[in-house]
Amino acid sequence: MAAITIRDLTKSYAGQTVLDGVTLSFHKGEHVGLIGANGCGKTTLLRTIIGAESPDRGRVTTAAGLQLGYLPQRPELPGDLPLIDAVRRVYDEHHAVEAELHDLSQRISRTDDDDKQSQLLDKYDRLRARFDAGGGYDYEVRIREVLGGLGFAPQDEQIPVGRLSGGQQCRAALACLLLADADYLLLDEPTNHLDITATQWLEKYLANFHGGVVIISHDRYLLDRVVTKIVEIEGTKASVYPTNYTHYAEAKRIRMLQARREYARQRQWLAHQRDYIDRTRYAKDSAKQARARQKMLDRMAAGGEILDRPAADADGIALRFTAAERGGEMLIRCEQASKAFGDVVLIKDLDFEMTRGERVGIIGPNGVGKTTLLRMLLGRSEPTAGAVRLFENVRFGYLDQDQQELDPDRSVIETIRQAHPPLGEAEARSFLALFLFRGDDVFKPVGTLSGGERSRVVLAMLVARQPNLLILDEPTNHLDIPASEALEAALKSYPGGILIVSHDRYFLDRVVDRLLVLPERGRHEIVLGNWTAYAELVGRREAARQKELAAEKQERAEQSRRAAKKQAASGSKSRSKYAAARLEALEAQINECEVRIRQIEASFSDPATMKDADAAKSLSEEYEAVKARLDDLNQQWNGQTDAAL
Repeated sequence: MAAITIRDLTKSYAGQTVLDGVTLSFHKGEHVGLIGANGCGKTTLLRTIIGAESPDRGRVTTAAGLQLGYLPQRPELPGDLPLIDAVRRVYDEHHAVEAELHDLSQRISRTDDDDKQSQLLDKYDRLRARFDAGGGYDYEVRIREVLGGLGFAPQDEQIPVGRLSGGQQCRAALACLLLADADYLLLDEPTNHLDITATQWLEKYLANFHGGVVIISHDRYLLDRVVTKIVEIEGTKASVYPTNYTHYAEAKRIRMLQARREYARQRQWLAHQRDYIDRTRYAKDSAKQARARQKMLDRMAAGGEILDRPAADADGIALRFTAAERGGEMLIRCEQASKAFGDVVLIKDLDFEMTRGERVGIIGPNGVGKTTLLRMLLGRSEPTAGAVRLFENVRFGYLDQDQQELDPDRSVIETIRQAHPPLGEAEARSFLALFLFRGDDVFKPVGTLSGGERSRVVLAMLVARQPNLLILDEPTNHLDIPASEALEAALKSYPGGILIVSHDRYFLDRVVDRLLVLPERGRHEIVLGNWTAYAELVGRREAARQKELAAEKQERAEQSRRAAKKQAASGSKSRSKYAAARLEALEAQINECEVRIRQIEASFSDPATMKDADAAKSLSEEYEAVKARLDDLNQQWNGQTDAAL
């Protein structure tokens, strides 16, 4: 039986149909990616499932007892509470059970009546079983595990939610949802405000999550790693592909190719039939056959057998960047550039150059200084030390992730004409049509547009200005997958330089050929290649680190053997044998502890472990105990080695 069933769902707004006759089923434990162009009805579908929207026709049913968890794009949390307290509210019921257990234990200790005490003990046992099933006393461990995984530092815990950035508030809401133990997660763009590290943590969490997931996302890497079914909303209808994103894209390409061929064949056949009817309808010997063919065509039209033009032929955003001037060879130079705010050093001693035609991506965790670096390059923030230079012949176009350049009171067409004054109204309207602004849409105030629509306005401004250097800060944040792919294609053919801050790994793989990595504040690294090349480099480094650890263990073993040999040579035979045995035993125990610590650390990111109260508590206690034992063993080993030498 399906966990969620949608039958013949139809929904319209202001006379415009968004979903028409959609029928779907989501099964227990299924991980589903919900994709489609912005405004196609994805969010409407999720809101209808949770009951926040009512369908015009059709119905949604859920399995009895199914607990749904919903993350909207703009969640709301109590602004006056510190972050840690806002997240702890997930456990309000759990805290109430904990308080009741404490009260019961006090009453049991004060009761002398055996019968009454027995009744209280029975109640305590039932309540304790419920408490343990909800996480027991390890909920604080779970809270900090999830907050840490989503990029919050311990010092963030006491910041009032109202003082967090919009992105941090979204991450806090996501933490609450992941901690709520829902059976089915409905996530609307959960990675919009996550850096690459947090996105990878969420990927691992969702991939191991045993419940069901329906996720709206434009992150193609995440869709590849998490989902096993793609549902595409297109033209008010839903199509199902039982696979991840990459295989969906290939299957859809083949399906659309077949649809175009079938459409072309039918059009040719229909043209032949109509030509025959026109030529023979008045002929004595063939008029009857002509009438029969016409009736056949009428029946086909009435029965919906005449194929429509394939939906993939619909208009999409048309992007093409051109550079008005070729410009010089050198675009950007940083010489020992540093930037600090008080005692907080973001960028330190950065040496970096960029030349014409290069495509450079800047990656790193949130708050590490990526946008600050762009502002320094644009002259909007001075370096604390060193020099940053944007060369004089550079005509740049800047896409700000906060879209602060846009005037919310100015219309779309006024915005474009200001960006490129030579454009007349007719030219501007034709130009904006390439970015899907048609008819009266061009007169809408920018402040009334969605995030994706505003991103299209900014892209139109960049194209109109014809820069020879593009500086883009999170350009795909509000773009759907078709728009992101159009931007990728445009950037590939762009002759100028490109400098991009992005967390979109799929996008980085297809656009950049060099990375400026800011792994933490005050550090930087330049890597040749795209995101995949960097990920492989990180993998090789981790393998080398593990090899180095193994070599250190081997060296310790060699030291113990040399120590034993030295003692044997000194004539202290019995002591040498004992010392060698003692060192070997210590090394074996050290190795066991190190292996167990790695196993426990891996278990901490497993949602199944986090949901099992006893297992989580036991692992947490064992982790601390094994670490303490390892420290003691290392001290003993060092003492034994020093004594032997």
